Formats: sequence, structure tokens, C-alpha cells
Amino acid sequence: MNRRITLVGPAHPYKGGGARHTTELAHRLSALGHRTRIESWASQYPAALYPGEQTVTDPEGEPFPDTHHGLAWYRPGGWWSTGRRLARTEDLVVLTLFSPVQVPAYLGILSGVRSARPPRTRVVALCHNVLPHERRAVDVFLVRALLRRVDGVLTHSPEQAHLAEGLLGSGRARPVVAQMPPHLPETGTRREPAPGERRHLLFLGIVRPYKGVDVLLRALAEGAPDDVTLTVAGEFWGGSADLAALARGLGVADRVRFREGYVPAEELPELFAGADAMVLPYRSATASQNVWLAHEHGLPVIATRAGALADHVREGVDGLLCAPGDVADLARVLGEFYRPGVPEKLRAGVRPVEAAPLWKDYTDRLLRA
Repeated sequence: MNRRITLVGPAHPYKGGGARHTTELAHRLSALGHRTRIESWASQYPAALYPGEQTVTDPEGEPFPDTHHGLAWYRPGGWWSTGRRLARTEDLVVLTLFSPVQVPAYLGILSGVRSARPPRTRVVALCHNVLPHERRAVDVFLVRALLRRVDGVLTHSPEQAHLAEGLLGSGRARPVVAQMPPHLPETGTRREPAPGERRHLLFLGIVRPYKGVDVLLRALAEGAPDDVTLTVAGEFWGGSADLAALARGLGVADRVRFREGYVPAEELPELFAGADAMVLPYRSATASQNVWLAHEHGLPVIATRAGALADHVREGVDGLLCAPGDVADLARVLGEFYRPGVPEKLRAGVRPVEAAPLWKDYTDRLLRA
């Protein structure tokens, strides 16, 4: 049965994986025959809560044509009216949750949806993160209030589903678990790397404590060969001064480059072509596109077993795994990676992900939620 569906979440000109996921999900639902729309934001967060540029000029993939930008964090009256309008036209509303900061707006939209009599529109919370990696008591309060008011919850891992169950309480339907499918940025023509080793590693993404860059710096000093260098590329929440001081204290400052600021899609092929591996030293994780993104560019991955990261790495074939938050274990893996012939062997094992079956399973599970 074809449905009328609205996704509420970021889309271009917002940047990053969240906007790409919302947009790709809209394309996939539309291709299945569902009349699909995106309700996006004119202003999603106060600038003080996101220390960086929230938007980009050039799309990182094909924008979805039926996208509206009417929501704003500072216009609460618009939240209820949006929900009221959706209740008159939609079979399903999907609220994409990245941060508890979104919850007041989502509760306003829900209130508008529920004001319809008789209530007909179903509402699902699609949780990229049930709770933040670095959480406060108010975050638990807000997310619990949202999850207990929606008709269904979808998470991207069993661990996240268990967390959501604790907030839902007894007597509620269990969250649906669906592996997050690929929604990679369009980076243009892939650059084929020259044969041989670069003696260079890459970390890519927003730099926050739970991402474990400090663990990586310590492991670089302890376990990697002395001629191996590292680029840390992405937005630094709180700046790079503390990590730069740590690199100096460890004696590896001359081996580490901090490339601060969001990395546009068109710059990614050059970063990947200059590295032997992507390193994901996360202390904790839900789901990440970075393993698939590295593999799309022919790069093996060194990752921790946090969250769903290990699900995307075939250890000893296209990457290596270690324990999260463990400097000694990451140092061991860095040394193992740079044994003679290992970088080339792992690079030869890399295969791009096949997206279609993962998206089919994902959309099926979302509609069941």
C-alpha cells in the first residue's frame, strides 16, 4: 500500500550525514511509490549550540525536490501549525532525532498532529542517537517525553533499542532495529591511488571526546612506526589547542596535521588518496558512515568495536579492529597494520558496499515501525 509520508529533519543546505540520510531516505521512499515530502528547517539550532557552520553552499548529493524549509527553533507557533497541517494530509510522519535540542519542536509538531479528530496520522521517531554520547539529565527527560508520545520507534542498533526501551517503560511496543544504510556524499570521480604505502593515516569527522582522537595520538606515539604521520580532519568542538598540546607532550607534533573545519565532499578524494587507512578510534558509537565512505575510496579501516563500527569491517580482509578506549590495543593494531605487506593486502580486500538491499530492508522496517 502506498502511503503519504513526511520526513521531518535536516536537508540541504544543512550539511553532513544527517541531511544526507534524510534526503536519501526520501528518494528511496519515493522510488517505492510513496508520496514523500521533507519538512526541514530554516534554522535548526541556536548558533551557540553548534560551534561551526551548519550549512553548505553546494549540495553533497541530489536534493529531494519536495523539500520545505518552514521550521525554526525560535518560532514555536510554527511547530503546532505544521503538525496540524500534516495531520490533515499525511499517513505517516517520521521525526528524525539527532539531539534532544530538537525535542521541544517535535513535541509541538506532535501536539498539532494529535489535535486532529479522529487521530489518523501515525508518528515514528527515527533515532540516530537515542541519547547524546555526552548527556545531561535534561536530555533523558526530553527524549523520554518524546518516545512515550509517538506510535513507533526505530533505532540503528540493538544497544540503542535497549536504551530506548528503558525510556519507553513497560507495556509499550519494542523499538524496531534497522541497520543504517549507506548515504554517502557525492565526491566526484574517485582518485586511484598510486601503488605502495603512504605511511600516513587519516581521521575524518567532527572531533569530540567520544571520538577518541586523544587515544589515537597516544597510540601513534606508542605503537606506530616513527615515520608514520596522521591527519585529523574535521570540525573541532572546543578547538584543537588541547589535542595539539597533547601531541607536543607525546613528541609527535611533527607527525600530526590538524586540518580544522568541515571537509567539503569535493576535497575527500585527495584526503583518501594520501592515506593508507582511515582510523576510527571511537570510545562509543551508534552507527557511522565512515567505514563505508573509506571503502568507497578504496581505503581499509582501523576501528574500535564500539557500536556498529565492527559490523562493517571484515577483520584481516579490509580492516583491523581493537578495543574502544584502549591505547595499548590500538597501538598494537597500528603496529600490526604496518607490518610488511599488510597495508597492500588490506587495500586489495576493500569492496564498496552494495546499497540497494540495505535500503530495501531499512525502508521495510521503518514502515513496520
